[in-house]
Amino acid sequence: MHPKPPGPPSDIAKLVERQMRNWEFARAQRVTPEAESRRPEVLDFVAISRTAGSGGREVATLLGERLNWPVFDYEILRAMAGNDEVRARLYEKLDERDVSWLESTLRALIRGEFRQEDYFHRLTETILALARRGYSIFLGRGADLILPRDRGLRIRITASLERRTERFALRNNIAAALALAEVERKDQERTEFRRHHFGPNANEVTCHDLAINLDRIRVEEAVELILLALRIRGIAG
Repeated sequence: MHPKPPGPPSDIAKLVERQMRNWEFARAQRVTPEAESRRPEVLDFVAISRTAGSGGREVATLLGERLNWPVFDYEILRAMAGNDEVRARLYEKLDERDVSWLESTLRALIRGEFRQEDYFHRLTETILALARRGYSIFLGRGADLILPRDRGLRIRITASLERRTERFALRNNIAAALALAEVERKDQERTEFRRHHFGPNANEVTCHDLAINLDRIRVEEAVELILLALRIRGIAG
């Protein structure tokens, strides 16, 4: 079974535009002129990775609403990585120091030939630029491994295969057998993406600061746990 397309291009474009406005608004709320000169490499962020059908998207969406931070998921990041105009808009927010940091970080992260037309290069560039200048929530695409380890909060959302299959079948209105095959395919695809780009240890649980099992914890409770962890870290009030 092939994954569903993310929707008409116009819908994705509108979603990208809305999240870009939210990103600019979140940054304007928290960054003062005095803080601009002493800001860290990247601003506060939450990077969420999840197993297929676990409910990670719902957690990210509700967390974004609670924090008033934009959520950049797989579809949005893919669209942004493929849109030169959107990335140009990001670069407009960067000064010379930002650009220098971004380019040196890209060279350190990306193995092999440094090719600006490469999808992973463009994806990494997009994530770094977003985190450099605005407060964000990232869902998937290895953002937790791309961004500086000493910043932000990294969350893993999971659930049992049985629960994830049931949830996926209900959400997509498909038979359980098809849902199981699709959940397993997506899990494998995400595992291979991380391993290919970040090495053999990229799927270790220790890559995350907090792992949450949604078999027994509701989405709302998961968000409260994340908010508590953010407060403990001094990231969000």
